[in-house]
Amino acid sequence: MLTAGVLAVLAVVVLGGAGHSGGRSEPAAGSTGGSAASTAGREGTRSRTAPSSAAQIAAVRRLAALGLPLYCAGRRGDMVALTFDDGPGPYTNLAIRKLEKHRARATFFLVGRNLGLVRGAVRRERALGAVGDHTWTHPLLTQLAPVAAESEIVRTQVALAQDSGAPVVLFRPPYGGRSQAIDQVARRHGMLEVLWTVDSADSLGADYAGIARNVISGLHGGSIILMHENRGQTIRALLQILPEIERRHLRAVSLPELLAKDPPSVAQLHAGPAGCGARVSAVRGGG
Repeated sequence: MLTAGVLAVLAVVVLGGAGHSGGRSEPAAGSTGGSAASTAGREGTRSRTAPSSAAQIAAVRRLAALGLPLYCAGRRGDMVALTFDDGPGPYTNLAIRKLEKHRARATFFLVGRNLGLVRGAVRRERALGAVGDHTWTHPLLTQLAPVAAESEIVRTQVALAQDSGAPVVLFRPPYGGRSQAIDQVARRHGMLEVLWTVDSADSLGADYAGIARNVISGLHGGSIILMHENRGQTIRALLQILPEIERRHLRAVSLPELLAKDPPSVAQLHAGPAGCGARVSAVRGGG
């Protein structure tokens, strides 16, 4: 059971930021129907100026309020989201250096028990893009009792907010293992549940060439790419992936920036993986 102290801290973390929806269902920024917000999203994909941090968090929270998992963004622009799970770990600093060299931004879904393994890593990763909640011990949440699953999520959200110095509004379930109950836990705590469009298959044993091939085949505007920062083969694959992003005149951005500038429609969210052409290996290995 979550303690009163944990819940009190969480209230500050989740409710303290501007733009929190309080759990009300609001239209996604890219909803169908030709709204002004949708038009702004399309126009935003043409600009290389990043929205403010507040605007990015607000965009994520609008989508989180719907309580539906995300598989891709709107697919109208030139931006892709590279995401890395399971850190921090032994390859974290090397991954950061490679991304910085190519001026590529990314999103890191971190495991709570790993937060202290690499000094300063959490704030460096946040500065490089965004950080998200990947539970405390990386269990398959659908096999846990509801209270235990919620504790895994909330404990990490609180600790990560403290370490990063920013609200935590992104969540990825380990192995992609989700259910309606898990979806609602994320929504209740103000987080958008993020899955992926393309699995690099690094957690399934692909070598660096296979990882690079899988990622490069999925480099399309709005795609969310799943990788892991604790695998040497993945870091080696970045030597091919990052130059290819540049060659294709795409931009690697953080998830909040992507969702602020190229949000998915409500129809895409309701369609799940089919709305994105996603290749999801949930539970079998991804995440």
